[in-house]
Amino acid sequence: MRVLDSSAFIRGYDADGPTASVPRVREELNEESSLRFDAEAGAGMTVHAPSPGSVRTVENAAERSGDARELSETDYHLVAAAFELDATLVTDDYAMQNVASRLDVPVETIGRDGIEEEREWRWQCSGCGRTFDDDEGRCPVCGSDLSRKR
Repeated sequence: MRVLDSSAFIRGYDADGPTASVPRVREELNEESSLRFDAEAGAGMTVHAPSPGSVRTVENAAERSGDARELSETDYHLVAAAFELDATLVTDDYAMQNVASRLDVPVETIGRDGIEEEREWRWQCSGCGRTFDDDEGRCPVCGSDLSRKR
């Protein structure tokens, strides 16, 4: 089974075999790609809402990898659905791929190369240059913005 991200519907991805997605994906699509979502659903695609426990598992993995700020609620639900359904996640989103990799969820890309390695992110202050393991939003020392870095 493949769990389809928005990019699958936008790019007109044609999956062999069973597919699934989450209700939130349809909300992200424009008129043309939402018709593709509806056609897949009408042809048997499972529209799956993952459990809160699985979503929390994905949130924890994203926090550990440093990808939490990069993922939307839809992204969390897609990775959680693939995790629950023991499915392959179909996405071009690198942050989702990174989190899925941490959870041993296989990934298939559509229009881009996939990630080559898992990454752990740190945050660096744009003012004083200090680095932090956690994203505080602003530097606790000088108050400047933090940015993500490898």
